[in-house]
Amino acid sequence: MDDKRNPIESIVIAMATMTSGEESSSNEALDTQDVNGVTDCSSATYSNEVLSCEITQKAPNFTHEIASKYNIETKVMNVVGTIDLKTRLELKTIALHARNAEYNPKRFCAVVMRLRDPKTTALIFSSGKIVITGARSEEFCRLAGRKFTRVIQKLHFPARFENFRIQNIMGTSDVHFSIRLEGILNDHARFCSYEPELFPGLIYRLTEPKLTMLIFVSGKIVFCGAKDSSHLDQAIEKMYPVLLEYRKTAPSLWSLVENSTQNADNDEIE
Repeated sequence: MDDKRNPIESIVIAMATMTSGEESSSNEALDTQDVNGVTDCSSATYSNEVLSCEITQKAPNFTHEIASKYNIETKVMNVVGTIDLKTRLELKTIALHARNAEYNPKRFCAVVMRLRDPKTTALIFSSGKIVITGARSEEFCRLAGRKFTRVIQKLHFPARFENFRIQNIMGTSDVHFSIRLEGILNDHARFCSYEPELFPGLIYRLTEPKLTMLIFVSGKIVFCGAKDSSHLDQAIEKMYPVLLEYRKTAPSLWSLVENSTQNADNDEIE
């Protein structure tokens, strides 16, 4: 059966993909299970030992320590992943029988389903494609994908958990000093753009690892487009010496006195 994707679905998946490249995909199938009654995505259970092990695992540490010489931390804030159920879905059936599911075809052509543990949101399209957002780690994004797949299976769709991919990881960091963004723009114009009238942050595009950094005067940094959480650490290790070069320094006491004296002299002349 040909997968006819409508334009809105293509836009959503493209936004989730962002800077997606060719990566290896995991092909794993879940055993289908017939269940009577209402499907609750927050209480989905698994018979597979591997899945049970993943559910009971302790939450990973979301902060990654950078090299000790920098003493800076990065934190994963959002992981976006996609899966393909390899079957077409009846969205009205899913919205009627699954809890925590919303479907308004006049507003959006996908079912919005929410999961409590791990706390994530899924956009489920009739083509069988699912976009998962809100996870705080790659492991939780994969686990949420398995749970959403199980919910669909309980509604008697021949769904399979296949082609899972991490499309985007967003994170934050703070170098704890102010930065001269104009200086970075002048010397690194090839890789960045900065228009303070439109947006207060400088947009810096790294090629290795391939991601985008939003750098603010305060020293706070937002990462977008990463494919692995380790890429956040690599980006900081690569960019920290550059940011340090453009660190704002506080004016010395002597320069403050000198400026005040000059201002006083100018007032007397006027």
